[in-house]
Amino acid sequence: MDPAWTIDAQTLDEAAAVIRRGELVVFPTETVYGLGANAFDARAVAGVFALKGRPRFDPLIVHLADVAQLADLAAVIPADAWRLAEEFWPGPLTLVLPKRSCVPDLVTADLPTVAVRLPDHPVARQLIRAAGVPLAAPSANRFGRVSPTTAQHVRDSFGDQTPLVLDAGPCRVGIESTVVSLLGERPRLLRPGGIPREAIERLAGPIAVAAAPHAPGPQGAAAPGMLSSHYAPQAPLRLAPHAASPAAAVRPPDDRAWGLLCLQAPAAFEGFAAVETLAPDGDLRTAAANLFAALRRLEKQPLAGIYALPVAEEGLGAAIMDRLRRAAADRPADA
Repeated sequence: MDPAWTIDAQTLDEAAAVIRRGELVVFPTETVYGLGANAFDARAVAGVFALKGRPRFDPLIVHLADVAQLADLAAVIPADAWRLAEEFWPGPLTLVLPKRSCVPDLVTADLPTVAVRLPDHPVARQLIRAAGVPLAAPSANRFGRVSPTTAQHVRDSFGDQTPLVLDAGPCRVGIESTVVSLLGERPRLLRPGGIPREAIERLAGPIAVAAAPHAPGPQGAAAPGMLSSHYAPQAPLRLAPHAASPAAAVRPPDDRAWGLLCLQAPAAFEGFAAVETLAPDGDLRTAAANLFAALRRLEKQPLAGIYALPVAEEGLGAAIMDRLRRAAADRPADA
């Protein structure tokens, strides 16, 4: 966190009191801003679903202040979980484990599992310690829309309904956590995110990969962030069939006003009403940190749509492509 962005003790105490009263607080993490409630208070968690407009079949991630709290939530903690936690916590890794009965069913969408992580942001951990309870928190935005990486993004999403916000500047990682299930014989990747799959496999060996995101079945989504349509900007997003070669000219798909979203600016591009370059140097870490802010800037403009160029699916590129595919997916009728 930039030292210029600090939260004073009085504000933290006020936020902790809000949580203990069963109300909501928006807090920063290294990935995105979260909309938090006491994870043990089902009534408070219901407020998260109501404000966000999130369907109750979509479970939440529970955020911890330290590794010791894991035993308060998980009924079984296999050796792989401890190894992954030791290596990647605090950080953008969520573990799915069998839950304890004290975790409300609303948090887990009636699943027998709970998704937990230890965020790598001092303000998040300070808030959880001060409140004395873990926080159940999805991203602090309207359901299905572009995730917030600044406090202003949160205010843009909720307007007059915005809860207390702990503003600690832009999020460093900018893409949600990697979600890994530890219910089987070996870890299973449910959602790519801020920790690349390759880094997990260097520690845990080959891991299984869940099928592509899809509409939930009778038991709901298997873990947070697994629905096929998500992260959608107001303007429809179309994903180009393949990345353009450096020498190729890139043009809009039709004669309407389109915005272009790309990792690096193509050698030639014509006819776009707006262009967002995620990482002029090609660094995928920079691209991930800029992705949601760039989508928000484009959606504020009078565009027919956003034309996105693919990136290589290695390292954080897999998480970027996951978000772009779901942003481009057909939206539910009520979205």
